[in-house]
Amino acid sequence: MARVRKTQANQADRLLVIACGMIAREVLAIKETLKLDHLELTCLPAEFHFYPDRIAPAMDKAIEKAKAEGYANIFVGYADCGTGGLLDRVLEKHGVERMAGPHCFAFYQGMDAYAKVADDDMMSFYMTDFLCRQFDAFFMKPLGLDKHPELIKDYFGNYERLIYLAQTDDPELDKVAEKAAALLGLAYERRPTGYGDLTGELARAAQSA
Repeated sequence: MARVRKTQANQADRLLVIACGMIAREVLAIKETLKLDHLELTCLPAEFHFYPDRIAPAMDKAIEKAKAEGYANIFVGYADCGTGGLLDRVLEKHGVERMAGPHCFAFYQGMDAYAKVADDDMMSFYMTDFLCRQFDAFFMKPLGLDKHPELIKDYFGNYERLIYLAQTDDPELDKVAEKAAALLGLAYERRPTGYGDLTGELARAAQSA
């Protein structure tokens, strides 16, 4: 029992970030850069990107588990992400904050910058470093495009551009994004965003902890 109390005491002094698996690499990169040694990360499955109805109930359980383990400082590495406000209801219940904005594509660009381009980007398909790395696993195979490329028009026919929001400067990821745009028949644009608002929000949360 004493061992449990000691563990919980240690966790009470730490910041637990419960994030989308799609931004795990970025959160860890920021942790290292800012030397946020007291920040710990746990993630919900990245595939929830396609199933936003699963985010709120899974987050509810994750926060309850974290609090039971003794974490007093919790920050959520999600925007609304298609939950239609359901995630905010869960967070309000637990007194936990999240990233501002509708989705990661917004906070990567920075909310002020995103507000200026949101209308023009309505017909654009966003990609990030994660989505470039996982393009086959997240799009080609699940949608059957690897075997049935004729379905591309059904899935992407309403888009006009593919916009790669680049968190890093990686020529290999650039190639993936460019090839994806060509494959999908979309105009291509690369926007170097870095980590956008994610850096400042994590730093703020870590300082509060």
